[in-house]
Amino acid sequence: MQVTSSVREPLVTGGKTYKDVTHDVARQVEGKPTIGWMLGLAVSIGVLLLGSIAVGATVWEGIGMWGLNKTVGWAWDITNFVWWVGIGHAGTLISAVLLLFRQKWRTSINRAAEAMTIFAVICAAMFPVLHMGRPWLGAYWALPLPNVFGSLWVNFNSPLLWDVFAISTYFSVSLVFWYIGLIPDFATIRDRATGLRKIIYGALSFGWTGAAKIWMRYEAVSLILAGLATPLVLSVHTIVSFDFATSVIPGWHTTIFPPYFVAGAIFSGFAMVLTLMLITRKLFKLEDYITMVHIELMNIVIIITGSIVGIAYITEFFIAWYSGVEAEQYAFINRAFGPYWWAYWSMMTCNVISPQLFWFKKIRTSIVFTFALSIVVNIGMWFERFVIIVTSLHRDFLPSSWAMFYPTWADVGVYLFTFGLFFTLFLLFAKFFPVINMAEVKSVLKSSSEKVNK
Repeated sequence: MQVTSSVREPLVTGGKTYKDVTHDVARQVEGKPTIGWMLGLAVSIGVLLLGSIAVGATVWEGIGMWGLNKTVGWAWDITNFVWWVGIGHAGTLISAVLLLFRQKWRTSINRAAEAMTIFAVICAAMFPVLHMGRPWLGAYWALPLPNVFGSLWVNFNSPLLWDVFAISTYFSVSLVFWYIGLIPDFATIRDRATGLRKIIYGALSFGWTGAAKIWMRYEAVSLILAGLATPLVLSVHTIVSFDFATSVIPGWHTTIFPPYFVAGAIFSGFAMVLTLMLITRKLFKLEDYITMVHIELMNIVIIITGSIVGIAYITEFFIAWYSGVEAEQYAFINRAFGPYWWAYWSMMTCNVISPQLFWFKKIRTSIVFTFALSIVVNIGMWFERFVIIVTSLHRDFLPSSWAMFYPTWADVGVYLFTFGLFFTLFLLFAKFFPVINMAEVKSVLKSSSEKVNK
């Protein structure tokens, strides 16, 4: 029989055995695609193809297709870049930080969160590349490459270059961490498969045998990678915040940005994990593995990070007033009561007020409310990046150059393209890769020796 604590609710319900875990997770990979999955993939590919028209037009015609002007030189492109990087933050936190803190509840959600990180970073990387205008002529110069053009090097003092290093490192470590975690599960599917499927998963599993020495090395590598990845949780969005904080523009030049951006990234990342896992839980019938315990704990993280973000908003206003700098004070008054007031108050409603509803246990343990609020949070976090970027630029020191930003169809289309790309990749991952880490879920099953032997 399965042994469970009399105090804590079990992380896996339904009295599952090791065999049950293997069957329930592997059947999604081995079985035929469900109608729900095919419908979701069709919609995602449709959005991807629709958005590709805007991407093609941007590449062919240039970034003049976007709504940028001489005053607002950054807008939807960088807003979406920062938003996608933030969404990718929860994967590293769940897989690395919670592993080091021995939090067992991470086992059912870490695989999907890590995949989400990789796909979100791919989507984020699109925007700086497209913003180069002609990336095929110079995108590679963002890297410090040896060359024969004299002392032609990148500007190491630029935070935009720090972005390249931070995000490429983040992507590389996350990809390795994700794939290494997949190897034991690939081997499990390989051992159950026949024919071509056996050959494919045999190659993906790198000859995994499950010997004690291999498990020991696997766990050692996981801890090393977790140790390497943990500083990235803090560093990546800190460096992204430097894109703004190192400037002298009122509304950007503030030292609160690094912790504020990190908290916001974890906040939006956990919201997206909830959105995806609630859909996956229902679509693949994984209610016994992604339980109300997981959902409630993620909602608690959203309460904490949402409260930190709310305090940061208030602190920004206080520091602007306390500084005595008229331009700084006006930047924040303009945010709240200027032409973009609707974006500011949407941000405040979604990011500060809505997460506080999770203080009520009935709401944070409700699937419907959790799903709705997870979407609301990410809408709010998009507005936060939009407010920080556009409202700080559209009214600068010279009133004669004040201008409004209006997105064009190309702005919206490129954003839709990234949504289509993200969900297409995630749905393909969920079908052809085990969406739950079987090996780690089995480690939290406390079974009697009799059941293990069976």
